[in-house]
Amino acid sequence: QVQLVESGGGLVQPGGSLRLSCAVSGSIFSFNVMGWYRQVPGKQRELVAAFPRYGSRKYSDSVQGRFLISRDTAKNTVDLQMNSLKSEDTGVYFCNGERVMPSGSTENYWGQGTQVTVSS
Repeated sequence: QVQLVESGGGLVQPGGSLRLSCAVSGSIFSFNVMGWYRQVPGKQRELVAAFPRYGSRKYSDSVQGRFLISRDTAKNTVDLQMNSLKSEDTGVYFCNGERVMPSGSTENYWGQGTQVTVSS
């Protein structure tokens, strides 16, 4: 059973930084893409940052230049360094792992989410 466990959320003032970490049971290379999503009440979960197994990292326009997604293949973790935080970054952050099956369908695995609140 694949498990993704997030940690590192909390309350931070605008302009501050937080680092989220996602611990994956098994190899992160078993996933085609690892990513971080954000969800706020009343809105759909949105992609914040993605790290493909092969290829370039991707970011949403709203976090480009402020957030950095990284991975540690020895520890099987995927981190999200969030800098220059804004109130609109507030939300529940979910770690995601996506696998593409031989049939072409995808399987998505999610962590339980961690709350990030940016407020003075």
